[in-house]
Amino acid sequence: MFGFQRRNGPTFSIEHRSKPSEILITGFSAHGLAGLTAANYLVDYLSLREEGYIRVEELPSITPFEQGQPRHPIRLYSKPNFDITILVSELFVPASFGGQLSSEILEWTEKNQVAEITIPAGVPIPHGPDGHQTYYIATEDYQQRRLTDMEVPPMGNGFLDGINAALIEQGMESSLGVGLLVTPVHAQTPDVEAAIRLVETISEIYELDIDASPLEAFAAQVSQYYNELAHRMEQPEVDLPEDRMYM
Repeated sequence: MFGFQRRNGPTFSIEHRSKPSEILITGFSAHGLAGLTAANYLVDYLSLREEGYIRVEELPSITPFEQGQPRHPIRLYSKPNFDITILVSELFVPASFGGQLSSEILEWTEKNQVAEITIPAGVPIPHGPDGHQTYYIATEDYQQRRLTDMEVPPMGNGFLDGINAALIEQGMESSLGVGLLVTPVHAQTPDVEAAIRLVETISEIYELDIDASPLEAFAAQVSQYYNELAHRMEQPEVDLPEDRMYM
């Protein structure tokens, strides 16, 4: 098992049973749960298995369970002879602690020769029917490697914070390619249409040939679970990020 840990504030310690893939896709608990829904669906569709987790200390946590079996709230999935590892984070990490979590992830990726990170996410911005698409905010090397021949437009301007900002910033200062794939989300949770757009974009980028049409049924099966997770995020003490300045 590989492990890293720091002592300032909340600590995040990564444990992984085998060497991870060169590509990491992350799904975090955030607005509309679109990125998280997409990541969960990819894990299910690709029949990936849990290969690791992130232990969290000194931060209010949750312990999800399925069929009576408890699970870590932040898990890593992969399988043999597959180039992608998927991180699923059902634990909401406040924006103020995004730097700590990103530092652990980046230290782990550097040690294990992970070449790039893709982050699917939803953003709560006003939009019309023409806005129902996926945009990118990505480091230059990620753009050249993955987006040159893609019909994915760049997000115009704005700012990021929390874990997304920290990962992008670190990618700008290293050889790690980082791409944030964002799509507008509505108030309902999960925003299935937004998650479908993210899955389709990831499938095209990595040539995975994923059928996203069953995702609506998949989300319906876990709707109560997602609704309870969303309810936790709506509590007054939760420090929601302000990823709102997109144009």
